[in-house]
Amino acid sequence: RNYIEGLFLSSGVIRSPDKTMGEMVEVARRLRIEEKFGGYIHLKTIPEASAELIEKAGRYADRLSINVELPTDEGVKKLAPEKKPETIRLSMAKLRCKIEEKAEPTLQSRKRERFAPGGQSTQMIVGADKTSDDGILRASARLYGSYHLRRIYYSAFSPIPDSSAALPLQKPPLMREHRLYQADWLMRFYGFSQPEILAGSNDGMLDLAIDPKLAWALRNRGRFPVDVNRADREALLRVPGLGTKVVDRILQTRRHRR
Repeated sequence: RNYIEGLFLSSGVIRSPDKTMGEMVEVARRLRIEEKFGGYIHLKTIPEASAELIEKAGRYADRLSINVELPTDEGVKKLAPEKKPETIRLSMAKLRCKIEEKAEPTLQSRKRERFAPGGQSTQMIVGADKTSDDGILRASARLYGSYHLRRIYYSAFSPIPDSSAALPLQKPPLMREHRLYQADWLMRFYGFSQPEILAGSNDGMLDLAIDPKLAWALRNRGRFPVDVNRADREALLRVPGLGTKVVDRILQTRRHRR
């Protein structure tokens, strides 16, 4: 888990951001140009890297990511003081602008320049600090709204030797990471707003025993039953067990029969 090594660096060796970023970009360049690799490349970028290197990275990679590392600024300052949340956010904003700029056809060729066609993503570690699931999802909603991210990766914290005493000694349940991914999909594809996913929860944590969609349905029994022959897409998407593909098939089928 190299993100842990990057976040909780214990060797004391600090490398130049441009040197590290330059080496990663060179690997991507060789894959694309010399090895003729046409597959998917997801490249992690460093916030302090030069604009020139970011430009090259977007030329060779399908997706770029700048990791926020932890859900809150307080967590980053406490556990990774060498990282600056303000710098990370500024870099994410610049990357968003660059992606949007390159998506527009040029005046000369009327073609779009290739630059990270898969967009931007980020990653945060879960369980390294005491942020609740509700706090994590609030941070995610802000990130999606502010930087038009394609997705957020949630990585369960894993203890490492000789780490900070501020870090927990045990890793969180892996199911917690899974539930956060499910809640994330509810926001991205199922029309759920962030506040309603955990509305009514006493501790702000997702239920590990049942998925967040079923948990929401049990707290909102008055919304059910749903008539599958008449309900709109938004209502059908909230039925536990119905995914986006099944809902689309229902809507297509009921044009011709019940």
